[in-house]
Amino acid sequence: MSIFAAPDQVLSVAQMRGAEAALIAAGVDVDELMLRAGRGVADYVWRMAAGRPVTVLVGPGNNGGDGWVVAEAIREMGGAVVVVAAYLPRTDAARRAQLRYGGDVLPREAVPHGAVLVDCLFGSGLTRGLAADDAGVLARLAASHALRIAVDVPSGVDSDSGAPLNADLPEYDLTLALGAWKPAHFLMPACVAMGALRLVGIGCGVQAGGAGVVRRPKLCAPAPDAHKYRRGLLGVVAGAMPGAALLAARGAQLAGAGYVKILGEDSVSPPDLVPPDLVIAGPDALGDARMSALLVGPGLGRDGGAGAKLAKVLAAALAAGRPMVIDADGLMLLTSAMLTAHTAPIIATPHEGELAALERAFGLANIGGKPARARALAAASGMVVVAKGPDTVICAPDGTTLFCPRASSWLSTAGTGDVLAGCIASRLAMGALPIDAAAQGVWLHGAAAKVARGPFTAAALAEAVASAYRAAL
Repeated sequence: MSIFAAPDQVLSVAQMRGAEAALIAAGVDVDELMLRAGRGVADYVWRMAAGRPVTVLVGPGNNGGDGWVVAEAIREMGGAVVVVAAYLPRTDAARRAQLRYGGDVLPREAVPHGAVLVDCLFGSGLTRGLAADDAGVLARLAASHALRIAVDVPSGVDSDSGAPLNADLPEYDLTLALGAWKPAHFLMPACVAMGALRLVGIGCGVQAGGAGVVRRPKLCAPAPDAHKYRRGLLGVVAGAMPGAALLAARGAQLAGAGYVKILGEDSVSPPDLVPPDLVIAGPDALGDARMSALLVGPGLGRDGGAGAKLAKVLAAALAAGRPMVIDADGLMLLTSAMLTAHTAPIIATPHEGELAALERAFGLANIGGKPARARALAAASGMVVVAKGPDTVICAPDGTTLFCPRASSWLSTAGTGDVLAGCIASRLAMGALPIDAAAQGVWLHGAAAKVARGPFTAAALAEAVASAYRAAL
């Protein structure tokens, strides 16, 4: 299983505890860890407050201890700060942090009106909802402050699943992860209420089994001696709705592949709708030895003919050891028998409904959140799984997991998934490892949405892939 560099780690609550334990075993005491976290948070709070009053809400544990450190750091910098103590400290480190604070402390009933609220009530590790009085304190203070910062994760959010444990939790302008990212920072519905995300380092080393974050890839221009076949020949299988294949093919062209062919009949689409730089080839092109990858599924259809076409494409690809991406209708028609003993790399790109269909096809129970379900499907099928949607998770058969930063909500329009499949297939055709191809394609897709801004059509999104590619050079 891959191990990711410390700044890009995504750790569960248990893994984060292990990372902190390793630091302590190496001679860094708990007080020092709290000082690192609290002072790092205070730097962000200081900049956001810009001299305006700050309120720090503290709870009973070490997250509350971080809050005492934040408040003292702001006070030492000359800022106006008060602490609202919802609880007295219950850990030794938090008690020591309280003793170091020299400013004003208000009871939980107080409702100061400030510019910035810093939520240190409860951090990661919470598994049950806030008590009614705690939820009330948080809600009152959130309403009386113009800006809100959550420390580690917002109070009332399950760090591992991203599930809100209470209804009507506040929205935040900034969330500061401590030591490492947590799954909740990237998972719906919690992430949408977290505002901007920043990481405050405390010196954690890499943790075996930790997940990673999809970052901007380092792409390159073609080699000086490049030609279209060496850059990757991708076949896109067309079906009942050829427009989807055309969208995928256009995305693939601009994501780097040197040659993209639509594989279908000559009547796949009226000639005036087919861009002149896209080639339509007959089904016999599946046997072209120069083909470096295949994409099947966009617009394939779901009738018996589509199922037969999928089986034929899979058989040809697997016989040739050819990498492929399966998307859309292909995922709804796929059976476990079609992939018996496959060795060629395969990437599947399911949305929620397609993920459920694949779970049924591979005899899996729909258990756990999106990361757990995607990991289970990847392990059972041998495919790299891109579980896409408002939050996207990439999982490999060996358990390697990547979380994707939240992309533009303008992507919620027909055809954008076809463009994503084309981007991923393009990278696969160019020789990227399957999980790298998936990550690069997802990044290009999200970056293209930023370039296109909103509202946009899938066709406009596909054209914006070129600008996204240039940003990664």
